[in-house]
Amino acid sequence: MITVSNSAYLGFYLYLLMVLVQWAVATFSKAKQPNAIPGKIDENLSHDSFVFRSHRTFENTLENSALYVGTVLFAFALNLQSPIFAVCVWVYLAARIIHMALYYAIATEKNPSPRTYFFLIGVVANITMLVMIGLRLIAF
Repeated sequence: MITVSNSAYLGFYLYLLMVLVQWAVATFSKAKQPNAIPGKIDENLSHDSFVFRSHRTFENTLENSALYVGTVLFAFALNLQSPIFAVCVWVYLAARIIHMALYYAIATEKNPSPRTYFFLIGVVANITMLVMIGLRLIAF
């Protein structure tokens, strides 16, 4: 039987797997390029290059991971057992997966791009979780 906390744990675990997949895609797509230099992306690349898009997808995820991972681990430490929290974990995960897929698939310089909306859905899910933690702390 899946409990609320198990559901959140599973969503968080799948998020970590997604980060690992993004790292692998970015690393191996770049490594296959002629004259690839470890740790350096050709500055002439842009959204028309899958190497650039996969690198930016991974970097964007890393940029957002500190807040998400901190939020989720803080909630786990507080033993926050809320169905709404678990839904937010899954919404964040789904939003990041769709963001990733769109970044991989669509070469655009347009802003906002379709991926922007899923980035924002993830932000709203994270803010909701932070508010829930704040309310829990006030209740102590």
